[in-house]
Amino acid sequence: MTDSGLEVDINSDMGEGFGAYRLGDDAAILDIVSSANVACGFHAGDPEIMTATFSMARAKGVAVGAHPSFADLWGFGRRTIPHSADEIERLVAYQIGAAQALSSYAGHPIRYVKAHGALGNLTQTDRAVAEAVTRAVKAVDPTLICLVIALGFQDRIARDAGLTVKSEIFADRAYTQEGFLVSRKLEGAVIHDAGKAAERVVRMVKQGAIETISGQLLKTPIDSVCVHSDTPAAVAIAARVRAGLEQSGISVKAFVATR
Repeated sequence: MTDSGLEVDINSDMGEGFGAYRLGDDAAILDIVSSANVACGFHAGDPEIMTATFSMARAKGVAVGAHPSFADLWGFGRRTIPHSADEIERLVAYQIGAAQALSSYAGHPIRYVKAHGALGNLTQTDRAVAEAVTRAVKAVDPTLICLVIALGFQDRIARDAGLTVKSEIFADRAYTQEGFLVSRKLEGAVIHDAGKAAERVVRMVKQGAIETISGQLLKTPIDSVCVHSDTPAAVAIAARVRAGLEQSGISVKAFVATR
Protein backbone atom coordinates (compact mmCIF):
# COMPACT_ATOMS: atom_id res chain seq x y z
CA MET A 1 0.00 0.00 0.00
CA THR A 2 1.19 3.54 -0.76
CA ASP A 3 2.72 5.34 2.21
CA SER A 4 0.13 7.66 3.76
CA GLY A 5 2.78 10.07 5.02
CA LEU A 6 1.64 9.39 8.59
CA GLU A 7 3.96 8.05 11.27
CA VAL A 8 3.37 7.03 14.86
CA ASP A 9 5.29 5.53 17.77
CA ILE A 10 4.27 2.32 19.55
CA ASN A 11 5.13 2.20 23.26
CA SER A 12 4.80 -0.45 25.93
CA ASP A 13 5.54 -0.79 29.65
CA MET A 14 8.70 -2.80 30.33
CA GLY A 15 10.84 -4.08 33.17
CA GLU A 16 7.82 -4.77 35.33
CA GLY A 17 9.27 -7.58 37.38
CA PHE A 18 10.92 -7.41 40.79
CA GLY A 19 13.80 -9.53 42.05
CA ALA A 20 13.21 -13.11 40.94
CA TYR A 21 9.71 -12.31 39.63
CA ARG A 22 9.01 -11.41 36.01
CA LEU A 23 5.93 -10.07 34.24
CA GLY A 24 5.36 -10.03 30.52
CA ASP A 25 7.57 -11.10 27.59
CA ASP A 26 9.75 -8.02 27.27
CA ALA A 27 12.07 -9.56 24.68
CA ALA A 28 9.18 -10.34 22.34
CA ILE A 29 7.49 -6.97 22.83
CA LEU A 30 10.78 -5.13 22.21
CA ASP A 31 10.93 -6.73 18.76
CA ILE A 32 7.68 -4.94 17.92
CA VAL A 33 7.51 -1.56 19.68
CA SER A 34 9.57 1.57 19.04
CA SER A 35 9.58 2.93 22.63
CA ALA A 36 9.81 1.24 26.03
CA ASN A 37 8.51 2.76 29.28
CA VAL A 38 10.75 1.30 31.98
CA ALA A 39 9.48 0.84 35.55
CA CYS A 40 11.58 2.79 38.05
CA GLY A 41 11.26 0.65 41.19
CA PHE A 42 8.06 1.99 42.75
CA HIS A 43 5.39 -0.21 41.12
CA ALA A 44 7.89 -2.70 39.70
CA GLY A 45 11.52 -2.88 38.66
CA ASP A 46 14.82 -2.81 40.50
CA PRO A 47 18.40 -1.86 39.54
CA GLU A 48 19.11 -5.23 37.92
CA ILE A 49 15.89 -5.37 35.91
CA MET A 50 16.10 -1.71 34.90
CA THR A 51 19.68 -2.08 33.66
CA ALA A 52 18.88 -5.27 31.77
CA THR A 53 15.81 -3.68 30.16
CA PHE A 54 17.67 -0.55 29.08
CA SER A 55 20.45 -2.73 27.65
CA MET A 56 18.03 -4.96 25.75
CA ALA A 57 16.22 -1.94 24.34
CA ARG A 58 19.53 -0.48 23.22
CA ALA A 59 20.44 -3.72 21.43
CA LYS A 60 17.08 -3.75 19.64
CA GLY A 61 17.14 -0.06 18.72
CA VAL A 62 14.13 0.85 20.88
CA ALA A 63 13.90 4.29 22.54
CA VAL A 64 13.47 4.34 26.33
CA GLY A 65 11.70 6.46 28.91
CA ALA A 66 11.07 6.59 32.66
CA HIS A 67 7.78 5.14 33.90
CA PRO A 68 7.25 6.55 37.42
CA SER A 69 4.33 5.61 39.66
CA PHE A 70 2.99 5.73 43.18
CA ALA A 71 5.03 3.63 45.64
CA ASP A 72 2.77 0.61 45.28
CA LEU A 73 4.55 -2.69 44.64
CA TRP A 74 1.65 -4.57 46.24
CA GLY A 75 -0.93 -3.03 43.92
CA PHE A 76 1.30 -2.67 40.84
CA GLY A 77 0.84 1.09 40.90
CA ARG A 78 -2.85 0.83 40.09
CA ARG A 79 -4.04 2.15 43.47
CA THR A 80 -4.23 5.83 44.27
CA ILE A 81 -1.96 6.52 47.23
CA PRO A 82 -2.76 9.79 49.06
CA HIS A 83 0.00 12.36 48.58
CA SER A 84 0.30 16.11 48.51
CA ALA A 85 1.20 17.68 45.18
CA ASP A 86 4.69 18.45 46.49
CA GLU A 87 5.18 14.82 47.51
CA ILE A 88 4.11 13.64 44.05
CA GLU A 89 6.57 16.06 42.49
CA ARG A 90 9.44 14.64 44.53
CA LEU A 91 8.54 10.97 44.09
CA VAL A 92 8.45 11.50 40.31
CA ALA A 93 11.75 13.41 40.37
CA TYR A 94 13.30 10.57 42.39
CA GLN A 95 12.25 7.96 39.85
CA ILE A 96 13.36 10.02 36.86
CA GLY A 97 16.76 10.29 38.50
CA ALA A 98 16.96 6.52 38.95
CA ALA A 99 16.02 5.96 35.31
CA GLN A 100 18.54 8.55 34.11
CA ALA A 101 21.32 6.95 36.13
CA LEU A 102 20.73 3.37 35.07
CA SER A 103 19.90 4.15 31.45
CA SER A 104 23.13 6.16 31.18
CA TYR A 105 24.95 3.27 32.89
CA ALA A 106 23.53 0.96 30.21
CA GLY A 107 24.61 3.36 27.47
CA HIS A 108 21.05 4.16 26.38
CA PRO A 109 19.79 7.38 28.07
CA ILE A 110 16.07 7.95 28.52
CA ARG A 111 14.31 10.38 26.16
CA TYR A 112 10.98 10.85 27.88
CA VAL A 113 8.79 10.38 30.97
CA LYS A 114 5.39 8.70 31.10
CA ALA A 115 3.47 8.32 34.37
CA HIS A 116 2.19 4.82 35.17
CA GLY A 117 -1.12 3.39 36.35
CA ALA A 118 -3.14 5.36 38.87
CA LEU A 119 -0.66 8.23 38.74
CA GLY A 120 -0.90 8.36 34.97
CA ASN A 121 -4.69 8.30 35.07
CA LEU A 122 -4.69 11.21 37.51
CA THR A 123 -2.51 13.28 35.17
CA GLN A 124 -5.41 13.02 32.75
CA THR A 125 -8.17 14.08 35.15
CA ASP A 126 -6.57 15.96 38.07
CA ARG A 127 -4.96 19.34 37.38
CA ALA A 128 -2.87 19.39 40.58
CA VAL A 129 -1.35 15.97 39.87
CA ALA A 130 -0.68 16.87 36.25
CA GLU A 131 1.07 20.05 37.36
CA ALA A 132 3.15 18.17 39.94
CA VAL A 133 4.38 15.57 37.44
CA THR A 134 5.13 18.27 34.89
CA ARG A 135 7.07 20.33 37.43
CA ALA A 136 9.16 17.27 38.31
CA VAL A 137 10.10 16.65 34.68
CA LYS A 138 10.95 20.29 34.07
CA ALA A 139 13.03 20.58 37.24
CA VAL A 140 15.06 17.44 36.64
CA ASP A 141 15.60 17.75 32.89
CA PRO A 142 13.50 20.04 30.67
CA THR A 143 14.86 18.35 27.55
CA LEU A 144 12.91 15.20 28.41
CA ILE A 145 9.71 14.66 26.46
CA CYS A 146 6.42 14.28 28.33
CA LEU A 147 4.48 11.30 26.96
CA VAL A 148 0.92 12.02 28.08
CA ILE A 149 -2.62 10.73 27.70
CA ALA A 150 -4.24 12.55 24.79
CA LEU A 151 -6.72 15.29 25.76
CA GLY A 152 -5.81 15.07 29.46
CA PHE A 153 -4.75 17.85 31.82
CA GLN A 154 -1.05 17.10 31.48
CA ASP A 155 -1.30 17.31 27.69
CA ARG A 156 -2.18 20.99 28.02
CA ILE A 157 -0.20 21.82 31.16
CA ALA A 158 3.13 20.45 29.92
CA ARG A 159 2.78 22.33 26.64
CA ASP A 160 2.07 25.54 28.54
CA ALA A 161 5.20 24.85 30.63
CA GLY A 162 7.30 24.88 27.47
CA LEU A 163 8.07 21.16 27.46
CA THR A 164 7.97 18.90 24.42
CA VAL A 165 4.76 16.86 24.62
CA LYS A 166 3.74 13.71 22.75
CA SER A 167 0.13 12.57 23.03
CA GLU A 168 -0.73 8.88 23.25
CA ILE A 169 -3.77 6.70 22.74
CA PHE A 170 -4.28 3.15 24.03
CA ALA A 171 -4.69 0.20 21.71
CA ASP A 172 -6.23 -2.05 24.34
CA ARG A 173 -8.32 0.34 26.46
CA ALA A 174 -11.82 1.70 25.89
CA TYR A 175 -12.65 5.42 26.18
CA THR A 176 -15.58 7.23 27.77
CA GLN A 177 -17.54 9.96 26.01
CA GLU A 178 -15.28 12.53 27.70
CA GLY A 179 -12.13 10.87 26.34
CA PHE A 180 -11.13 9.32 29.67
CA LEU A 181 -10.09 5.69 30.04
CA VAL A 182 -12.95 3.40 31.05
CA SER A 183 -12.32 2.08 34.58
CA ARG A 184 -10.74 -1.37 34.65
CA LYS A 185 -13.52 -2.30 37.09
CA LEU A 186 -16.05 -2.13 34.25
CA GLU A 187 -16.70 -4.76 31.61
CA GLY A 188 -15.16 -3.94 28.25
CA ALA A 189 -12.53 -1.59 29.67
CA VAL A 190 -9.70 -3.74 28.32
CA ILE A 191 -9.73 -4.93 24.71
CA HIS A 192 -8.36 -8.46 24.38
CA ASP A 193 -9.09 -9.14 20.69
CA ALA A 194 -5.92 -8.38 18.70
CA GLY A 195 -7.74 -7.85 15.41
CA LYS A 196 -10.28 -5.49 16.93
CA ALA A 197 -7.52 -3.52 18.69
CA ALA A 198 -5.50 -3.17 15.48
CA GLU A 199 -8.46 -2.03 13.35
CA ARG A 200 -9.42 0.52 16.00
CA VAL A 201 -5.89 1.94 16.24
CA VAL A 202 -5.62 2.35 12.47
CA ARG A 203 -8.95 4.20 12.41
CA MET A 204 -7.91 6.52 15.24
CA VAL A 205 -4.48 7.33 13.80
CA LYS A 206 -5.89 7.98 10.32
CA GLN A 207 -8.66 10.19 11.67
CA GLY A 208 -6.52 11.92 14.27
CA ALA A 209 -9.12 11.23 16.90
CA ILE A 210 -9.97 9.10 19.93
CA GLU A 211 -12.84 6.68 19.32
CA THR A 212 -15.17 6.45 22.32
CA ILE A 213 -17.29 3.48 23.39
CA SER A 214 -20.25 4.97 21.50
CA GLY A 215 -18.24 5.57 18.33
CA GLN A 216 -17.88 9.31 18.83
CA LEU A 217 -14.62 10.83 17.56
CA LEU A 218 -12.67 13.30 19.70
CA LYS A 219 -10.01 15.12 17.68
CA THR A 220 -6.47 15.06 19.08
CA PRO A 221 -2.83 14.80 17.97
CA ILE A 222 -1.73 11.15 18.13
CA ASP A 223 2.02 10.69 18.44
CA SER A 224 2.16 7.28 20.13
CA VAL A 225 0.07 4.16 20.65
CA CYS A 226 0.38 2.24 23.94
CA VAL A 227 0.06 -1.53 24.05
CA HIS A 228 0.17 -2.92 27.59
CA SER A 229 2.67 -5.76 28.03
CA ASP A 230 1.07 -7.45 31.06
CA THR A 231 -2.03 -8.93 29.42
CA PRO A 232 -2.18 -12.52 28.08
CA ALA A 233 -2.62 -11.30 24.49
CA ALA A 234 -0.02 -8.53 24.72
CA VAL A 235 2.43 -9.85 22.12
CA ALA A 236 -0.35 -10.75 19.68
CA ILE A 237 -2.00 -7.34 20.08
CA ALA A 238 1.28 -5.46 19.65
CA ALA A 239 2.15 -7.47 16.53
CA ARG A 240 -1.28 -6.97 14.96
CA VAL A 241 -1.28 -3.26 15.76
CA ARG A 242 2.11 -2.75 14.12
CA ALA A 243 1.16 -4.87 11.11
CA GLY A 244 -2.13 -3.03 10.73
CA LEU A 245 -0.46 0.36 10.82
CA GLU A 246 2.25 -0.57 8.33
CA GLN A 247 -0.22 -2.26 5.98
CA SER A 248 -2.21 0.99 6.01
CA GLY A 249 0.87 2.96 4.97
CA ILE A 250 1.53 4.38 8.45
CA SER A 251 5.21 4.28 9.45
CA VAL A 252 6.13 3.12 12.96
CA LYS A 253 8.93 5.24 14.39
CA ALA A 254 10.00 6.45 17.85
CA PHE A 255 9.08 10.09 18.48
CA VAL A 256 11.78 12.71 18.94
CA ALA A 257 11.90 16.14 20.54
CA THR A 258 10.50 18.81 18.24
CA ARG A 259 11.97 21.92 19.85
